[in-house]
Amino acid sequence: MSLYRNSAWFLKGLTQFTRNGFLSASKRFVEKDLEVCVAGRTFMITGANSGIGKATAIAIAKRGGIVHMVCRNKDKAEEARADIVKETGNKEIYVHILDLSETKKVWEFAESFKRKYKSLNVLINNAGSIMSQRDVNTEGLEKSFATNVLGVYILTKSLIPLLEKSPDPRVITVSSGGMLVQKLRTGNLQSERGRYDGTMVFAQHKRQQVVMTEQLAKAHTNIHFSVMQPGWVDTPAVANAMPDFHRSMKDSLRTPEQGADTVVWLAISEAATTNPSGRFYQDRKMVSTHLPLAWTHSSALEEQKLMSLLEDLAKTFQPH
Repeated sequence: MSLYRNSAWFLKGLTQFTRNGFLSASKRFVEKDLEVCVAGRTFMITGANSGIGKATAIAIAKRGGIVHMVCRNKDKAEEARADIVKETGNKEIYVHILDLSETKKVWEFAESFKRKYKSLNVLINNAGSIMSQRDVNTEGLEKSFATNVLGVYILTKSLIPLLEKSPDPRVITVSSGGMLVQKLRTGNLQSERGRYDGTMVFAQHKRQQVVMTEQLAKAHTNIHFSVMQPGWVDTPAVANAMPDFHRSMKDSLRTPEQGADTVVWLAISEAATTNPSGRFYQDRKMVSTHLPLAWTHSSALEEQKLMSLLEDLAKTFQPH
C-alpha cells in the first residue's frame, strides 16, 4: 500500500508541485485577489527570516501590513528585517525571538504578546523542522514534534482570544504535500518506537497540522482557518534536510515567492474567506487532504484523540 501511496504522490508531485505545476495553475488565478491594501492590519509570521516565510512577509509588507516576524535566530531575523524594510519601504516590521521547540517559552511569548498588543488579524504558522535524527528538548519532548505540532497548537490556541477580538481574523498553517502519504497516528507522537526517519516524521506532523486545522475551525467558528501546501520549493530548509531530493529536483523547484503565493492569498484576499473554514489548499484552490485509494482517512475518534493529547500536553507546560 505504501508503495502505491508513494508512487501516486510522486507522480502527482511531478505534475502539480513543481515550478511548471505552479505556472500551469497560475493561469486561472484572479489577479485582483491580491490587489489589496492591508495597512493597519497585523500579521504574525513564524519562521519569517527565510524561504516561504520571508517571501510572505515581503508580500504583506508591500501592501502596508504590520508584520511581526517570529524567528529563532536573532542575527538572521534582524538581517531579514533590514532586507524587508529596504525592499518594501515599510518600517512596521517587528522581530520577536522564539524557538518553537521550547514549549514553555511558546506559552510565555504568546501571553506577553497578548498583553502588549491589542490586535492580531492574521497568524501564519510557517516555521517547521525536519530532524535527521531523533533529539529531545530540555523538557523531554521530541524536538520536531515540539516545533511542528505542539508549538503550533499552543501558539494558535493562546492567540485565539486576541484574534477573536480583531476584525477578519485568520489562521493559516503551512503544511506539506508530503502529508498525503501519511495516515494520522496518535500512538507514537514522540517517535519513540521504530526507526526514526526524519522526512516521514515531518510528513506525519504535517498530517497532524491538517487535522488540527479542521478541528480548530469547528471549535472557533468566527476565525477563518486554513492549511495549505506550497509545492516543492527551493528553500534553505529543503536543501539542508533533503539534499538528495534538492539536488535531483533543483531545476524544477518553485521559487519561495511561488511557494508563498497561496499563503498570501489566504492571508489577505476576500476570495479566500468565501470558502469554508478548516480546508486544505494548493495553488489557491481547495483540494482533498487524501490521495485516491490511499487509505489515509482517520476516524472522528482518532482526530479527537489527537486534540485531547495536544491539549493535555500543552497544559503540562502552561505557566501558572
